[in-house]
Amino acid sequence: MIIKNVRILGGEPADIRIADGVIAEIGPALDGPEAVDGAGAIALPGLVDLHTHLREPGREDAETVQTGTQSAARGGYTAVHAMANTSPVADTAGVVEQVWRLGREFAHCDVHPVGAVTVGLEGRQLAELGAMADSAARVRVFSDDGKCVDDAVLMRRALEYVKAFDGVIAQHAQEPRLTSGAQMNEGVVSGRLGLTGWPAVAEEAIIARDCLLAAHVGSRLHVCHVSTAGSVEIIRWAKSKGWNITAEVTPHHLLLTDDLVEESPVGAYNPIYKVNPPLRTRADVEALRAALADGTIDIVATDHAPHPVEDKETEWSAAAMGMVGLETALSVVQEAMVETGLLDWAGIAQRMSVVPARIGRLGGHGRPLEAGAPANITLYDPSVRTKVDPAAFASKSRNTPYEGMTLPGRVVATFLRGRPTVLEGKLV
Repeated sequence: MIIKNVRILGGEPADIRIADGVIAEIGPALDGPEAVDGAGAIALPGLVDLHTHLREPGREDAETVQTGTQSAARGGYTAVHAMANTSPVADTAGVVEQVWRLGREFAHCDVHPVGAVTVGLEGRQLAELGAMADSAARVRVFSDDGKCVDDAVLMRRALEYVKAFDGVIAQHAQEPRLTSGAQMNEGVVSGRLGLTGWPAVAEEAIIARDCLLAAHVGSRLHVCHVSTAGSVEIIRWAKSKGWNITAEVTPHHLLLTDDLVEESPVGAYNPIYKVNPPLRTRADVEALRAALADGTIDIVATDHAPHPVEDKETEWSAAAMGMVGLETALSVVQEAMVETGLLDWAGIAQRMSVVPARIGRLGGHGRPLEAGAPANITLYDPSVRTKVDPAAFASKSRNTPYEGMTLPGRVVATFLRGRPTVLEGKLV
């Protein structure tokens, strides 16, 4: 197959020849029996998400591995990391292998299970970290995401344990005693709405503690969904020490603010904006964008969190936290980072493919688009603007905060080891 007339990382037009699942040649005017017209689209290495909730096993009413990987492919992703808060929890070799095999069966993108840090996500006893690492799934990322490993001794032990197989602990930074009953960002808006506030310090205190622990034991720490300006400064300080700390930001924390809880198009208290960690202030958004641009925050991760209608369309206090994000991520990041001049397309490739693959230790993903590399490729047209219609999503759930918004860009095609999973914006 030859992909004609694409701009690698936004550069000059070129053709890409694919053979046996790898990029065989890049150059002008290549000929071959089967061609796909890239129509001037930007070619990026296939996107990698370090933070996806696929819900299977246990909550197939919200998402399955099949629908989740279809959604990922539609968003330009060739690999996702499936979080452990399933039912049963992915805290044993058996469960992570089940998720891994489902991913291989449906194959719209590669699925790499994330193992739980503690048994049942209960924060009391370490899970089978070594067994999951040695399993067929070869787990290298461990997280209790959705809950914080708040016990400092247990967190230290986890960081020490994963050193043996070059693993990483991905922490959901939330001090539970500071967020008991919290509903949204603590600030002016929460005060006006009468909702219990979620203080920034609840995130920042855990990040500071865990950076110190990771440095003490010489291990890898990854900070999930950073949301505050204070967190950015702590991570920047830790990195200045040379500590092995990485961090992610979600697309929604780069674009949306807590004002929407009060001023949404359908009125206040719209649970579509209820997410963990909560949407923060405009000042936080600006700090997160700057940190992603300068490398303090390493990557963008979606925190794709699908929920069925009945779990979101209810009163605010009872509504589930989370937003779907795989199919809109690249458009939102273009709006927040490219349209503002903070990043170019080479920078987007680094933060949405190269570095997340490196953190997750995925050797076949995040590679430069060059001869000999696996043909994991995303073609993206940044010139169009489209109104978001959740009814068109491949995801089983529709809980998007962008419904009706006009966002830039469109994934034209996705190739997984040379095999198209999306062509002309449609699943193959």
